Amino acid sequence: MTDTLDRPFAPAEIETQCYTRWEAHGLFQPEGDGTPYCIMLPPPNVTGTLHMGHAFQDTLMDILTRVHRMRGERTLWQPGTDHAGIATQMLVERQLIQEGGDRQQMGRSAFLERVWQWRHESGGHITRQMRRLGTSCDWSRERFTLDSGLSHAVTEAFVRLHDKGLIYRGKRLVNWDPVLRTAVSDLEVISEEEQGFLWHIRYPLSDGSGSLVVATTRPETLLGDVAVAVHPADPRYAALIGKTLRLPIMDREIPIIGDAYVDPEFGSGCVKITPAHDFNDYQVGQRHGLALLNVFTPDARIRDTLEVFGDNIIAGNIPAALCGLDRYAARKQILALLEAENLLERTAAHKLMVPRGDRSQAVIEPYLTDQWYVKVAPLAEPAIRAVEEGRIRFVPENWNKTYFDWMHRIEDWCISRQLWWGHQIPAWYGPDGKIFVARHEEEAHTKAARHYGMPVVLERDPDVLDTWFSSALWPFTTLGWPEKTPDLAQFYPTSVLVTGFDIIFFWVARMIMLGLCFMDDVPFHEVYVHGLVRDAEGQKMSKSKGNVLDPIDLIDGISLEDLVAKRTRGLMQPQMAAKIEKATRKEFADGIPAFGTDALRFTFAALATQGRDITFDLKRVEGNRNFCNKLWNASRFALMQIQNQAALEGERELLAPERWIIGRLQHCEAAVNSAIDQYRFADAAHALYQFFWNDYCDWYIELTKPVLRSDSPFTSAQQCGTRNTLLRVLEAGLRLLHPVMPFLSEELWQRIAPMIGKTGDSIALAAYPVADLSRIDAQADGDTEWLIAVIRAIRSVRGEMDIAPSKALPLLLQGGNASDRQRAEQYAPWLFALSRLASLEWLDDETEAPPAALQLVGELRVLVPLAGVIDVAAERARLAKERQRLEQEHAKATAKLGQESFRSRAPAEIVAKEEERLHEIDAALLQLGEQAQRLEHL
Repeated sequence: MTDTLDRPFAPAEIETQCYTRWEAHGLFQPEGDGTPYCIMLPPPNVTGTLHMGHAFQDTLMDILTRVHRMRGERTLWQPGTDHAGIATQMLVERQLIQEGGDRQQMGRSAFLERVWQWRHESGGHITRQMRRLGTSCDWSRERFTLDSGLSHAVTEAFVRLHDKGLIYRGKRLVNWDPVLRTAVSDLEVISEEEQGFLWHIRYPLSDGSGSLVVATTRPETLLGDVAVAVHPADPRYAALIGKTLRLPIMDREIPIIGDAYVDPEFGSGCVKITPAHDFNDYQVGQRHGLALLNVFTPDARIRDTLEVFGDNIIAGNIPAALCGLDRYAARKQILALLEAENLLERTAAHKLMVPRGDRSQAVIEPYLTDQWYVKVAPLAEPAIRAVEEGRIRFVPENWNKTYFDWMHRIEDWCISRQLWWGHQIPAWYGPDGKIFVARHEEEAHTKAARHYGMPVVLERDPDVLDTWFSSALWPFTTLGWPEKTPDLAQFYPTSVLVTGFDIIFFWVARMIMLGLCFMDDVPFHEVYVHGLVRDAEGQKMSKSKGNVLDPIDLIDGISLEDLVAKRTRGLMQPQMAAKIEKATRKEFADGIPAFGTDALRFTFAALATQGRDITFDLKRVEGNRNFCNKLWNASRFALMQIQNQAALEGERELLAPERWIIGRLQHCEAAVNSAIDQYRFADAAHALYQFFWNDYCDWYIELTKPVLRSDSPFTSAQQCGTRNTLLRVLEAGLRLLHPVMPFLSEELWQRIAPMIGKTGDSIALAAYPVADLSRIDAQADGDTEWLIAVIRAIRSVRGEMDIAPSKALPLLLQGGNASDRQRAEQYAPWLFALSRLASLEWLDDETEAPPAALQLVGELRVLVPLAGVIDVAAERARLAKERQRLEQEHAKATAKLGQESFRSRAPAEIVAKEEERLHEIDAALLQLGEQAQRLEHL
C-alpha cells in the first residue's frame, strides 16, 4: 500500500507493486473447503503478445474468478500457454536465417534445442502482460502444452484413441501451406476477397463435333483434370453426359459427367473437375469414382510426372516446359499454350475469395497427402447429446444452433503437421511400412518384434500433432490426467468456458468430444461466448488497417511517435505505411494518455453485451478514467471526515439519507450479483457506475456535508451515524467493485477497511457483498428522493438562467400536499445548504406567484423569483446572441445535409455525425426558447 491518497489518483504508482504483493502472498491459489469453481484459460500462443481480444476475454474471466473467490468458493483459474507449432517454428527459423543458418542443416535435435532456448528466454511475454491486466490466475500451476506432464498425457491420449480405432492414417485433401510445407487447420486460413480473373477455356469433344467452354480461376490445375461436370437438368448439355472431351495440353480423354453440384448460372455452366486440388471437386470425384491426379510438389511447383491415385486413367505426360515451374509461372505458360492452340476463348476480371495462410500469407492449396486423422463421428454423437440434454449450456443460447449445425456435418479431423516443433506422433514404421503406435520407442520395438518374429529397424513418423489436439485435452490434462489426481477429482468438470465464437468448432467442440471420451463427463457446464473487439467505426482490428490498439499502450500511455513506429513496423509497402501513419497522426495527435488498468477493464465490462461484437472507443476509456478519479476523490473526502477512530465510536442515529444510501447499496448488490451469475457483464458495470457516480458520489456525499460541517445543527449521534455510513457503504461498494477494478479497489480498501474494524491480507479474499433487501427503507427512500428532486429543480434553474452558484436564492413552494410540507420542514437544513437558499416560503394555492422560474416535483411547484436575481436585459441580450449563432450553425448543417453530393460521397459515419449535430442544435434552440419565455414576465 502506497502513501498517495493525499494526491490525485496515479495508477502507475499502485498497480505493479499491488500485483507483486498479491502473487507473493499466493492469493490466487485455491484455498478452503468451499464449493469448487474452475475456469481454464484458453492457452495463448507462447509467441504472442496481448491484444485487445485477449484483454477483453481475460477481463471477463478475471471478473468471474474474483467474484467466486470472494464468495468463499475454492476457486482455480488455471493458466498456461500453447506451444504454437507453426508460429514458434517460423519465429526461430527466421532468427536462424538472419544469422546465416538453416534448420535443415542444423538437424532436428539441435533445432529443437534452439527452440527450447528461445522458449525459456522469451516465451513468457504474454503472461507478464496478463499480470499487468490484473488477471488472478494461479501462476504456481502454470502449464505449457509441451511440458513433460502434458507431453505424456498427449501421447497417452493418442495411443488410446488409436487402440479404439478412432485414429487412423490416410490420404486425403488438406489445407496445404506451400511456404511452410505443412497441413494447416481452417482456423489458420484467412479468406479475403481479391481481384482475379476468370479464364474461359474450350475443351474439344473427342468426336470432333464441337467443344465445351469451361470457366476457371486456376488454369494451372488443368493438368490434373479428370472430368468436366454439367448440371444433369441443364438442357444445353444433358445430351452430352457420357461423352468425352480432349483435355487441352495433356491431350487425354476425360468424361462429361452430370452432377447437381454445378451451378448452371455461373460461367458457362461447365465445371472442370480436379479432385486432387479442390475440396468440392474431391466430393464430386468420390461420388463418380474418379481418379485423383496430383499436379504439385509440396512447394507448389509443377511435378515432373503426375502422381496418380485410382484406376482406369492414362494420366499423360506433363510438357517439359512446365515441369518444375512455380504454380503462377506455370499459369502464364499454360495460358500462352492455350492461346497458341486457339483454346482460350476469353478472359474476364473476376473477384474471388482467396485463402491465405495467416502466418506465411501464402495462397493455400488443397493438397492430397498422407495424414493422421481422428474419426470424429463416434465422438460427435455423445457431444451433441450433452448439449441437447442441457449438461452443457451455451450463453447466449443461440450458439446452440451453430454448434449443432457444425457437429451434424462434422468431418474427420486432420491432426498431423509437417513440423519439428510439437508433440511428435508416437508411431513407428517397420521395413514394409507396417505402423506401430506406442507410448515410447521401447514399446514400439516390442510390438514390432512380436509382429515380425524378430527385432527390426523402425523409423519414427517425423510429423507432429496439430496444436489443437493438445489444446482439446486441456481441461483435464492440466489437472493431472491420466493420473487420478485430487485436482482432477475436485475441479473436473470445470465451471465455465469463456471464449470467442470463432473457435467453437476448433476448440470448444473438440474439448467436449475428448472430455466425454476420456473422462466420461463434460469438460465444463457452461460456455459463455463473447463477440469480437472492433474499433470505434465498427471495423475489425487488423495490422493492415492500422487500427490495432495494444492494451498495454492504453494502460501506460504512448507517445505519437512511438505509436506511429509501432503501427508501421514491418509493413512492406511504403504506401500502406504512409497511409497508416497519416491516419494515426490525425486520430492521436497527442499520442495516447495513460488510462490505467482499472479504467480499461471497466470499459471492457461495460461493453460486454451478450453475443455482440463490441465497438471500442477511447472516449469510453477516458470516461472511465474519470470514474476512477471520482472514486479516489470520494474516498479522500470520506477519510477526511474521520479525524481519529473516536469519531466513529459512540451512539449512532441514521438519518434518512443514510438509510437511503444503504438501501441503494442493497439494490446495487442484488443487481450486480444477478448480472454476474447470468454473464451480463455490461449490466453489472452499469449498476456499479450508477451507484458510485450518481448515488454515492453525486448525492450521498453532498447530503453528508450539512450534517458533518462544524456548525451543523445535527446531534453527535447523527453525525456518528453519518460518518460510519459514509465509510461502511464505501467499503462494501469497493468489495462489490473489486472484480472489475481490482487495483483501485484494493488500494482504497486497505485504507478504509481498518477504520471500521475489518482486516485481511487483501480485498481479493474479503467477502463478496450479498444484498439484504430488509435493509431497504421505503420511507427514507421516498423522503430522500424528494429532497434530491427539489435540489435538482433549483440547480436546474441556476443552470438555465446562468445564475452564479454563490448567489443566494429565494425559494417559493406552492401546491403539493401535506407530505411535501412536512418534508420541506424536515429537510430544510439540506435545502438551504445544498441549494444556497436565502429564504424559503410557502404560498397558498390561491396566492398569485410573482414572476419566477418554475420547476415541478410531482404536484409541488418549485418557484425561484428572478427579479433582482438576474440582469434581465443582459440575459435577454445573451440569449438573443446565442440564438443567432445557433441559427447560423443550423442553416449551415441543413444546407450540407441537403446536398446530394455530400450524402453520396461522404462516409456513412460522417453523415451520421452531421445529422446528430443538427439534432443537438435543434435541442439547444428549443431550450433557448424556453429560457426566453421565462423572462417575458420579468
